[in-house]
Amino acid sequence: MKKNYLSIDIGGTNVKYAELNNAGNIIEQGKIKTSHDKEQFLKNIDQIVEKYVKKEIKGIAFCAPGKIAHTKIHFGGALPFLDGIDFAVRYKKYDIPVTVINDGKASVLAENWLGSLKDMQNCAAITLGTGVGGGIIVNGKLLNGAHFQAGELSFLQLNMKEPGFDGFAGGYASAVQMIRNVNEAIENDDETDGLAAFEAINNGNEKAKKIFDEYCKRIAAIIIDIQAVVDLDAIAIGGGISAQPIVVQGINQAYDKVLADNELIRKTFTRPKIVEAKFKNGANLYGALYNLFIHVNGEKL
Repeated sequence: MKKNYLSIDIGGTNVKYAELNNAGNIIEQGKIKTSHDKEQFLKNIDQIVEKYVKKEIKGIAFCAPGKIAHTKIHFGGALPFLDGIDFAVRYKKYDIPVTVINDGKASVLAENWLGSLKDMQNCAAITLGTGVGGGIIVNGKLLNGAHFQAGELSFLQLNMKEPGFDGFAGGYASAVQMIRNVNEAIENDDETDGLAAFEAINNGNEKAKKIFDEYCKRIAAIIIDIQAVVDLDAIAIGGGISAQPIVVQGINQAYDKVLADNELIRKTFTRPKIVEAKFKNGANLYGALYNLFIHVNGEKL
């Protein structure tokens, strides 16, 4: 008898997948390197799907970068070859439900289902990485927008003086770039070394701390911009760097400083809770599955 589900998280580096039950418990999981050759990529996904279809799964839940309208991927973010792929059409022959959701939106669904935003009616998740991912829930509904691009926080313009994309949140508030800047400042040859960067930050290295504090200020600005538009109760901070307690702490401090320095904002805005996301790298697997439940089983969202 069919009882479990397949969830697939397509990322720029890896494709993660898991068999889960309807309570969100992982039965088994795995990952493969993401091929950037379209035909090989699709072949790899086909093999994963076929393996679990043989186990009589009840549905397939996909999560991918890019703008996703219904089940069709547009642009594909860091994986432009995904543009135009519709997994629901591709796997229609199996006669089971197939859903697809943007990775940022998946993260807020994961947190709202089983995480630090559980059962909240007005909340958001921000994923800090190469860019700034986001998903927003308003009045108990996932915010998609007229063109399925609500929550694309990387496209918030934070600094009009910076040329090109550098002034937008995806560049101006990039966690990856912040790590590079810290490592350069502490003269570490490996600019991608996150552990070394945070060791310097946590140890109070003056140069590292200055870069980090500025970064937190930029994330706080994003939260204030979101709050001005949709007025949320809580925002969960995710992404790899959120495992460092100083990240959420620093963002909270930066937000409070804005309020302390601006009486009008302090008296006008109700401060949202800024919390650490429960799920880290596995968030999208859970969020994609919950999206399937929403569409197939009529879950609350």
